[in-house]
Amino acid sequence: MHSTASDGALSPAELVARAAEASIRYLALTDHDTLAGLNEARVEAVRQGIQFIPGVELTCRWHKRTLHLLGLGIDPEYEGWREYEARLQRLREQRAETIAFKLRGKRAPDDILERARTHAGRGQIGRPHFARALLEAGVVSTENEAFDRYLGQGKVGDVKAEWPDVAEAIAIVQASGGKAILAHPTKYRMTFSRLRLLLSALAEAGADGFEIGYPGISQDYIRLLLKQAEVLDMQVSSGSDFHNPEHHWTGLGRFPRVETSRHLIHQFYTDMPL
Repeated sequence: MHSTASDGALSPAELVARAAEASIRYLALTDHDTLAGLNEARVEAVRQGIQFIPGVELTCRWHKRTLHLLGLGIDPEYEGWREYEARLQRLREQRAETIAFKLRGKRAPDDILERARTHAGRGQIGRPHFARALLEAGVVSTENEAFDRYLGQGKVGDVKAEWPDVAEAIAIVQASGGKAILAHPTKYRMTFSRLRLLLSALAEAGADGFEIGYPGISQDYIRLLLKQAEVLDMQVSSGSDFHNPEHHWTGLGRFPRVETSRHLIHQFYTDMPL
């Protein structure tokens, strides 16, 4: 799940409170490239009686392709996180400036960067904040249109950055005591043959597993990914990827059911002190 510490719509405490109302018992906050919301979320989780899993979703790269790596059950106090977060923050700021420059050539107002920063608040700036800024400026009629026309994969606002290599992201997650999990593997626009190569490379790099139950994935793909998990001896996870209560395709705590003994939830509270 994501909060206002990155590109979510709810504060960490609001997110946890809504999760409690929805009878969610286990919750991982995995904001993009930041641990800033974890303490607030943890405090509220204790108050609500929810088992809290501190996490993060790290932007990284594999063969020039941008990936998202989940760190689940990390130690936010691990000394390496401060420098790593600062590095990602610099990359995000540089990317935001480039996105703004490119959008200004596509009908966006001159102050599009300032508008996006306002929407980001104290959180990490990202493309969803530019989508809200474009909507506010009247350039598009919905945030979805902003991605379809300007910010989605292959569009003018899809600016690449020199993110850390996936092996480096795996290393810091595991050094901080967490599980390194590839997020939403079918959303990288790969053929399944290419995806198998990626999963094999991640297994060789020491990743713990990959996400398998998330909004938009079909049961056919779940079965194919489960087979790969068996072949590669990797674990799997599930999550709603919740960002915003207005985005009904990513409802709070809602994701496809997955039946497997490899699911991480079976191990978190037996062999991982959280």
